[in-house]
Amino acid sequence: MEEFDSTNYGEEVARLLTLDGNGQRLMPLTCGSCSSREASQILKTRTAQGLFPNARNRDAALAGLWLYFSCFEEAHQIAQESDSAEGALWHAILHRQEPDAGNAAYWFRRVGTHPVYSAVARRTVKILEKYPDAEFRTGRWDPFAFVDFCERARTQQGSAQEHAALEIQRAEWQILFDYCARAR
Repeated sequence: MEEFDSTNYGEEVARLLTLDGNGQRLMPLTCGSCSSREASQILKTRTAQGLFPNARNRDAALAGLWLYFSCFEEAHQIAQESDSAEGALWHAILHRQEPDAGNAAYWFRRVGTHPVYSAVARRTVKILEKYPDAEFRTGRWDPFAFVDFCERARTQQGSAQEHAALEIQRAEWQILFDYCARAR
């Protein structure tokens, strides 16, 4: 998956994503408040089954959607209740953004390897070509190294490190969301 296309997930999800960047939003490295009150209000009235009827992992897709809008508590509740690898992955990402590096590492260890990692690694290499000064190199996706990278990037606002981290995080979200939300 190279280009993220919000229309791949149905009309309602596509409409929700248009409320803040259409799936292209650079989510902050540190969680804050929900980015779209309208999206939050709509999501509170929807179910995973209703939004993602044929998805590979409906609940994980819903957790990812809440995360996209930086609604930490709602995303965390869904991810925490999941017993899937995708739920654990969203859980790890949430704790990375909290920021709680130790808790993020715990959840990444629970995931182990995941099928999305190779796609995230490929996108990361492309993103890093734009930021030669960013201190992150990988031939394979290493979520633990990315936690450390984000920790450093948070302290370097406006730097190549921060820009690269934001873009890699967006790519990671797009790839994992696509994996969870697409039809089985």
